Amino acid sequence: MAFAAEELQSDDVLLDAYSTSVADAVDRIGPAVCRIERIGAGGHGSGFVIAQDGLVVTNFHVVGDARAVRVTMPDGANREGHVLGRDPDTDIALVRADGSFADVAPLGDSKRLRRGQIAIAIGNPLGFEWTVTAGVVSALGRSMRASTGRLIDDVIQTDAALNPGNSGGPLVSSAGEVIGVNTAMIHGAQGIAFAVASNTANFVISEIIRFGRVRRAFIGVSADTTNLPRRAALLSQVTTNTAVRLRSVEKNGPAAKAGLTEGDIIAAIDGRPVTGVDDLVRMLDAERIGRGTLCTVVRRSGVSQVVVTPVARS
Repeated sequence: MAFAAEELQSDDVLLDAYSTSVADAVDRIGPAVCRIERIGAGGHGSGFVIAQDGLVVTNFHVVGDARAVRVTMPDGANREGHVLGRDPDTDIALVRADGSFADVAPLGDSKRLRRGQIAIAIGNPLGFEWTVTAGVVSALGRSMRASTGRLIDDVIQTDAALNPGNSGGPLVSSAGEVIGVNTAMIHGAQGIAFAVASNTANFVISEIIRFGRVRRAFIGVSADTTNLPRRAALLSQVTTNTAVRLRSVEKNGPAAKAGLTEGDIIAAIDGRPVTGVDDLVRMLDAERIGRGTLCTVVRRSGVSQVVVTPVARS
Protein backbone atom coordinates (compact mmCIF):
# COMPACT_ATOMS: atom_id res chain seq x y z
CA MET A 1 0.00 0.00 0.00
CA ALA A 2 2.85 2.36 0.84
CA PHE A 3 4.38 1.67 -2.57
CA ALA A 4 1.09 2.52 -4.30
CA ALA A 5 0.80 5.77 -2.35
CA GLU A 6 4.35 6.78 -3.30
CA GLU A 7 3.61 5.98 -6.95
CA LEU A 8 0.48 8.16 -6.90
CA GLN A 9 2.42 10.98 -5.28
CA SER A 10 5.11 10.69 -7.98
CA ASP A 11 2.42 10.88 -10.70
CA ASP A 12 0.98 13.99 -9.04
CA VAL A 13 4.42 15.63 -9.06
CA LEU A 14 4.86 14.87 -12.77
CA LEU A 15 1.40 16.25 -13.58
CA ASP A 16 2.12 19.38 -11.57
CA ALA A 17 5.42 19.86 -13.42
CA TYR A 18 3.65 19.51 -16.79
CA SER A 19 0.90 21.92 -15.75
CA THR A 20 3.43 24.42 -14.45
CA SER A 21 5.44 24.29 -17.69
CA VAL A 22 2.35 24.93 -19.81
CA ALA A 23 0.98 27.65 -17.51
CA ASP A 24 4.35 29.46 -17.33
CA ALA A 25 4.68 29.44 -21.12
CA VAL A 26 1.14 30.82 -21.48
CA ASP A 27 1.81 33.53 -18.89
CA ARG A 28 4.88 34.58 -20.86
CA ILE A 29 3.45 34.55 -24.39
CA GLY A 30 -0.30 35.02 -23.83
CA PRO A 31 -0.24 38.81 -23.26
CA ALA A 32 1.38 39.27 -26.70
CA VAL A 33 -1.28 37.26 -28.57
CA CYS A 34 -3.90 39.34 -30.38
CA ARG A 35 -7.07 39.05 -32.41
CA ILE A 36 -6.80 40.23 -36.03
CA GLU A 37 -9.83 41.49 -37.96
CA ARG A 38 -9.96 42.86 -41.49
CA ILE A 39 -11.46 46.35 -41.38
CA GLY A 40 -14.63 46.47 -43.45
CA ALA A 41 -14.14 42.97 -44.86
CA GLY A 42 -15.15 40.64 -42.02
CA GLY A 43 -13.34 37.55 -40.87
CA HIS A 44 -10.86 37.21 -38.05
CA GLY A 45 -7.84 35.25 -36.91
CA SER A 46 -4.98 35.48 -34.46
CA GLY A 47 -1.53 37.04 -34.38
CA PHE A 48 1.24 37.88 -31.95
CA VAL A 49 3.45 40.90 -31.25
CA ILE A 50 7.17 40.33 -31.88
CA ALA A 51 8.49 43.87 -31.26
CA GLN A 52 7.49 46.64 -28.87
CA ASP A 53 7.05 49.09 -31.76
CA GLY A 54 4.02 47.11 -32.95
CA LEU A 55 5.26 44.45 -35.37
CA VAL A 56 2.65 41.69 -35.46
CA VAL A 57 2.95 38.30 -37.18
CA THR A 58 -0.11 36.53 -38.57
CA ASN A 59 -1.14 34.40 -41.56
CA PHE A 60 -1.46 35.64 -45.12
CA HIS A 61 -4.90 34.04 -45.34
CA VAL A 62 -6.00 35.98 -42.23
CA VAL A 63 -5.28 39.42 -43.75
CA GLY A 64 -5.88 38.47 -47.41
CA ASP A 65 -5.67 41.55 -49.61
CA ALA A 66 -6.66 43.93 -46.81
CA ARG A 67 -4.50 46.99 -46.25
CA ALA A 68 -5.82 47.80 -42.78
CA VAL A 69 -6.72 45.52 -39.87
CA ARG A 70 -7.92 45.90 -36.31
CA VAL A 71 -5.62 44.48 -33.63
CA THR A 72 -7.25 43.64 -30.28
CA MET A 73 -5.10 42.76 -27.28
CA PRO A 74 -6.08 40.57 -24.28
CA ASP A 75 -6.59 43.68 -22.12
CA GLY A 76 -9.27 44.89 -24.57
CA ALA A 77 -7.14 47.61 -26.19
CA ASN A 78 -7.93 48.11 -29.89
CA ARG A 79 -5.26 49.30 -32.31
CA GLU A 80 -5.43 49.93 -36.01
CA GLY A 81 -2.73 48.27 -38.07
CA HIS A 82 -1.60 48.28 -41.67
CA VAL A 83 -0.18 45.31 -43.54
CA LEU A 84 3.55 45.78 -44.24
CA GLY A 85 3.88 42.71 -46.43
CA ARG A 86 2.60 39.23 -47.13
CA ASP A 87 4.05 36.00 -48.46
CA PRO A 88 1.52 33.51 -49.88
CA ASP A 89 4.27 30.91 -50.32
CA THR A 90 4.58 30.51 -46.54
CA ASP A 91 1.18 31.90 -45.46
CA ILE A 92 2.93 34.58 -43.38
CA ALA A 93 2.00 38.28 -43.16
CA LEU A 94 3.50 41.14 -41.16
CA VAL A 95 1.40 43.95 -39.68
CA ARG A 96 2.45 47.24 -38.08
CA ALA A 97 0.03 48.15 -35.28
CA ASP A 98 -0.27 51.68 -33.90
CA GLY A 99 1.32 52.45 -30.56
CA SER A 100 3.84 50.63 -28.39
CA PHE A 101 3.53 47.25 -26.70
CA ALA A 102 5.02 46.09 -23.43
CA ASP A 103 4.58 42.37 -24.10
CA VAL A 104 6.27 40.55 -26.98
CA ALA A 105 6.55 36.92 -28.06
CA PRO A 106 10.14 35.98 -29.00
CA LEU A 107 10.72 33.65 -31.94
CA GLY A 108 12.68 30.53 -31.02
CA ASP A 109 14.91 28.26 -33.11
CA SER A 110 12.70 25.64 -34.74
CA LYS A 111 15.74 23.66 -35.88
CA ARG A 112 16.19 22.53 -32.27
CA LEU A 113 12.73 20.96 -32.10
CA ARG A 114 12.24 17.27 -31.41
CA ARG A 115 9.23 15.07 -31.98
CA GLY A 116 7.31 14.57 -28.76
CA GLN A 117 8.19 18.02 -27.42
CA ILE A 118 5.35 19.95 -25.76
CA ALA A 119 3.51 22.30 -28.15
CA ILE A 120 1.06 24.94 -26.90
CA ALA A 121 -1.33 26.82 -29.18
CA ILE A 122 -2.80 30.19 -28.16
CA GLY A 123 -5.43 31.96 -30.24
CA ASN A 124 -9.04 32.92 -30.85
CA PRO A 125 -10.82 29.84 -32.25
CA LEU A 126 -14.49 30.02 -33.20
CA GLY A 127 -14.94 33.27 -31.28
CA PHE A 128 -13.62 31.83 -28.00
CA GLU A 129 -10.96 34.43 -27.38
CA TRP A 130 -7.46 33.69 -26.03
CA THR A 131 -7.96 29.94 -25.82
CA VAL A 132 -5.07 27.65 -24.86
CA THR A 133 -4.62 24.08 -26.07
CA ALA A 134 -1.62 21.80 -25.63
CA GLY A 135 -0.20 18.73 -27.31
CA VAL A 136 3.10 17.63 -28.76
CA VAL A 137 5.18 18.13 -31.88
CA SER A 138 4.01 15.16 -33.96
CA ALA A 139 6.36 15.52 -36.95
CA LEU A 140 8.85 17.95 -38.47
CA GLY A 141 9.73 19.05 -42.01
CA ARG A 142 6.29 18.45 -43.49
CA SER A 143 5.06 20.09 -46.70
CA MET A 144 1.49 21.25 -47.30
CA ARG A 145 -0.51 23.49 -49.60
CA ALA A 146 -1.66 26.90 -48.43
CA SER A 147 -5.22 28.10 -48.98
CA THR A 148 -3.88 29.77 -52.15
CA GLY A 149 -2.85 26.41 -53.58
CA ARG A 150 0.85 27.16 -53.13
CA LEU A 151 3.10 24.61 -51.43
CA ILE A 152 4.51 25.51 -48.00
CA ASP A 153 7.66 23.67 -46.94
CA ASP A 154 9.15 23.19 -43.46
CA VAL A 155 5.84 22.77 -41.65
CA ILE A 156 5.45 21.48 -38.08
CA GLN A 157 2.74 18.88 -37.47
CA THR A 158 1.14 18.99 -34.02
CA ASP A 159 -1.79 17.42 -32.23
CA ALA A 160 -2.56 20.62 -30.28
CA ALA A 161 -6.23 21.30 -31.09
CA LEU A 162 -6.61 24.05 -33.70
CA ASN A 163 -9.87 25.46 -35.04
CA PRO A 164 -10.85 28.33 -37.37
CA GLY A 165 -9.66 31.52 -35.68
CA ASN A 166 -6.42 29.94 -34.40
CA SER A 167 -4.77 30.82 -37.71
CA GLY A 168 -1.84 33.21 -37.27
CA GLY A 169 -1.47 32.54 -33.55
CA PRO A 170 1.71 31.20 -31.99
CA LEU A 171 2.70 27.59 -31.40
CA VAL A 172 4.75 27.80 -28.21
CA SER A 173 7.34 25.56 -26.56
CA SER A 174 7.38 24.83 -22.82
CA ALA A 175 10.36 27.23 -22.65
CA GLY A 176 8.02 30.09 -23.62
CA GLU A 177 9.35 30.63 -27.16
CA VAL A 178 7.34 30.75 -30.37
CA ILE A 179 8.32 27.68 -32.41
CA GLY A 180 5.72 28.09 -35.16
CA VAL A 181 2.85 30.11 -36.62
CA ASN A 182 -0.38 28.10 -36.58
CA THR A 183 -1.72 27.89 -40.10
CA ALA A 184 -4.10 24.99 -40.79
CA MET A 185 -5.97 21.96 -39.60
CA ILE A 186 -7.35 19.01 -41.55
CA HIS A 187 -11.14 19.10 -41.48
CA GLY A 188 -12.61 15.80 -40.33
CA ALA A 189 -9.33 14.63 -38.79
CA GLN A 190 -8.51 14.65 -35.09
CA GLY A 191 -5.10 15.55 -33.74
CA ILE A 192 -3.59 16.72 -37.06
CA ALA A 193 -2.77 20.41 -37.33
CA PHE A 194 0.08 22.42 -38.84
CA ALA A 195 2.27 25.43 -38.11
CA VAL A 196 4.90 27.24 -40.20
CA ALA A 197 8.25 26.78 -38.45
CA SER A 198 9.61 29.83 -36.62
CA ASN A 199 12.87 29.83 -38.60
CA THR A 200 10.94 30.12 -41.86
CA ALA A 201 8.75 32.85 -40.35
CA ASN A 202 11.86 34.71 -39.20
CA PHE A 203 13.31 34.63 -42.73
CA VAL A 204 10.05 35.95 -44.21
CA ILE A 205 9.79 38.72 -41.61
CA SER A 206 13.37 39.86 -42.30
CA GLU A 207 12.72 39.99 -46.05
CA ILE A 208 9.49 41.98 -45.62
CA ILE A 209 11.18 44.48 -43.29
CA ARG A 210 14.08 44.99 -45.72
CA PHE A 211 12.32 44.85 -49.08
CA GLY A 212 8.57 44.94 -48.47
CA ARG A 213 8.25 41.47 -50.01
CA VAL A 214 10.05 38.15 -50.04
CA ARG A 215 12.56 37.89 -52.84
CA ARG A 216 13.18 34.24 -53.54
CA ALA A 217 15.08 32.14 -56.04
CA PHE A 218 13.13 29.31 -57.61
CA ILE A 219 14.38 25.91 -58.76
CA GLY A 220 11.05 24.09 -59.12
CA VAL A 221 11.06 21.43 -56.40
CA SER A 222 9.14 20.42 -53.30
CA ALA A 223 11.06 18.62 -50.58
CA ASP A 224 10.96 16.97 -47.16
CA THR A 225 13.56 16.78 -44.43
CA THR A 226 15.10 13.28 -44.28
CA ASN A 227 17.80 11.41 -42.38
CA LEU A 228 21.16 11.31 -44.12
CA PRO A 229 22.81 7.87 -43.81
CA ARG A 230 26.29 7.98 -42.31
CA ARG A 231 27.90 6.56 -45.46
CA ALA A 232 26.18 9.19 -47.61
CA ALA A 233 27.31 11.92 -45.21
CA LEU A 234 30.92 10.74 -45.47
CA LEU A 235 30.76 10.54 -49.27
CA SER A 236 29.23 14.01 -49.55
CA GLN A 237 31.72 15.38 -47.00
CA VAL A 238 29.10 16.92 -44.73
CA THR A 239 28.94 16.47 -40.98
CA THR A 240 25.17 16.57 -40.53
CA ASN A 241 22.67 13.76 -39.96
CA THR A 242 19.82 15.22 -42.02
CA ALA A 243 19.32 16.63 -45.53
CA VAL A 244 16.40 17.21 -47.93
CA ARG A 245 14.81 14.67 -50.25
CA LEU A 246 13.11 15.96 -53.40
CA ARG A 247 9.48 14.91 -53.31
CA SER A 248 8.67 16.32 -56.74
CA VAL A 249 10.53 18.17 -59.51
CA GLU A 250 8.66 20.61 -61.75
CA LYS A 251 8.85 19.76 -65.43
CA ASN A 252 11.04 22.22 -67.37
CA GLY A 253 12.03 23.99 -64.14
CA PRO A 254 15.65 24.85 -63.32
CA ALA A 255 16.14 21.70 -61.21
CA ALA A 256 14.76 19.43 -63.95
CA LYS A 257 16.90 21.13 -66.60
CA ALA A 258 19.97 20.52 -64.42
CA GLY A 259 19.12 16.82 -64.15
CA LEU A 260 17.67 16.62 -60.63
CA THR A 261 14.91 14.04 -60.21
CA GLU A 262 12.37 12.95 -57.60
CA GLY A 263 14.07 11.07 -54.76
CA ASP A 264 17.40 12.89 -55.04
CA ILE A 265 18.84 14.03 -51.71
CA ILE A 266 20.46 17.48 -51.56
CA ALA A 267 23.09 17.37 -48.83
CA ALA A 268 24.81 20.71 -49.50
CA ILE A 269 24.56 23.88 -51.56
CA ASP A 270 27.83 25.56 -52.54
CA GLY A 271 29.55 23.46 -49.87
CA ARG A 272 27.18 24.49 -47.07
CA PRO A 273 25.20 21.64 -45.45
CA VAL A 274 21.45 21.61 -46.09
CA THR A 275 20.13 20.08 -42.86
CA GLY A 276 16.44 20.58 -43.59
CA VAL A 277 13.80 22.28 -45.68
CA ASP A 278 14.22 25.53 -43.75
CA ASP A 279 17.89 25.66 -44.84
CA LEU A 280 16.87 25.10 -48.47
CA VAL A 281 14.30 27.90 -48.25
CA ARG A 282 16.78 30.36 -46.73
CA MET A 283 19.67 29.47 -49.06
CA LEU A 284 17.57 30.05 -52.18
CA ASP A 285 17.51 33.80 -51.67
CA ALA A 286 17.58 36.59 -54.21
CA GLU A 287 21.39 36.54 -54.39
CA ARG A 288 21.27 33.19 -56.20
CA ILE A 289 18.91 34.28 -58.99
CA GLY A 290 20.63 33.71 -62.34
CA ARG A 291 23.76 32.36 -60.64
CA GLY A 292 25.02 28.79 -61.00
CA THR A 293 24.51 27.02 -57.68
CA LEU A 294 26.43 23.82 -56.89
CA CYS A 295 24.26 21.14 -55.28
CA THR A 296 25.79 18.07 -53.64
CA VAL A 297 23.32 15.32 -54.53
CA VAL A 298 23.14 11.86 -52.96
CA ARG A 299 21.72 9.08 -55.12
CA ARG A 300 21.74 5.30 -55.03
CA SER A 301 24.54 5.41 -57.57
CA GLY A 302 26.65 7.64 -55.37
CA VAL A 303 27.29 11.35 -54.82
CA SER A 304 27.07 13.87 -57.70
CA GLN A 305 27.75 17.56 -58.07
CA VAL A 306 24.93 19.26 -60.00
CA VAL A 307 24.89 22.92 -61.03
CA VAL A 308 21.43 24.50 -60.91
CA THR A 309 20.71 28.07 -62.05
CA PRO A 310 17.73 29.45 -60.07
CA VAL A 311 15.30 31.93 -61.63
CA ALA A 312 13.28 34.65 -59.94
CA ARG A 313 10.05 33.37 -58.50
CA SER A 314 7.08 35.13 -60.01
